[in-house]
Amino acid sequence: MRALLEKHFGKFWLALVFAFLYLPLLFMIVFSFNSTRQDARFTGFSLRWYEALLNDTKIIDGFWLSLKVALTTGVLSAVLATFAAFVLVRYRRFLGRTIFSGMVNAPLVMPEVIIGLSLLLLFVGAQNVFGWPQRGMFTIILGHTLLGMAYGMVVIQSRLLEMDRRIEEAAMDLGARPHQVFFLVTLPNIFQAILAAFLLAFTLSFDDVVISEFLSGPGVTTLPQVIFGYARRGINPTIYAAATLLIATVTVVIVSYAVWVARSTRKREREMAAAARQELKALGA
Repeated sequence: MRALLEKHFGKFWLALVFAFLYLPLLFMIVFSFNSTRQDARFTGFSLRWYEALLNDTKIIDGFWLSLKVALTTGVLSAVLATFAAFVLVRYRRFLGRTIFSGMVNAPLVMPEVIIGLSLLLLFVGAQNVFGWPQRGMFTIILGHTLLGMAYGMVVIQSRLLEMDRRIEEAAMDLGARPHQVFFLVTLPNIFQAILAAFLLAFTLSFDDVVISEFLSGPGVTTLPQVIFGYARRGINPTIYAAATLLIATVTVVIVSYAVWVARSTRKREREMAAAARQELKALGA
């Protein structure tokens, strides 16, 4: 009995962890199809809350605002994270490197409440002096980009550290200029990491509540803010329906990305194997 327990203890513990993480999501998905507002008993299958979702202008407007903010944040974060990671990995010594590295990594360990409050004070002070910027979508994008860039840089930096520098050196030996090496050699090799950084920043931005609460202005409310506001007022199965659609969308995106990465990896491995075979044939000839 003891040997059997030790053998299956890891699987049992893993099953408990997955149940703790995903059973609440399953519960929410099931009750998004409930025919009544009750959350303790399933009274019958219905799509009434999805119909109510389509007629809820606050949720729809919040969704489109969150989508625009998240897409813009993802692109800006991926671009800035790429350049920041490239500088820190490829240029080991330059004036102010320690300060630059610390400032880029600071949002990783800084509470979001502190980030949101400090940015709020900055934007309010700038608005009092220069009359700009007005709190709204633009300030939310700036705050989310600050956070997303830090997380994206970690992903891209790890890929750059693993990348074989001899590829870049070979390109330079063949006459490529530094900017050509960066755009034609380095970027294609770290593209998967850049895409992962984009998806990470997109997700962080789309889900963020704390920074958005500090930096949003009148009439500017993201989807997480709308859902949080509804949740504070009591049970509203409409947000169950909205969350279910978001879970389905995220699942499709993650699965598609995983399939694309797997296919790209297999293709690269086949190309490397073919190149190795050609090299062996050339050496044999």
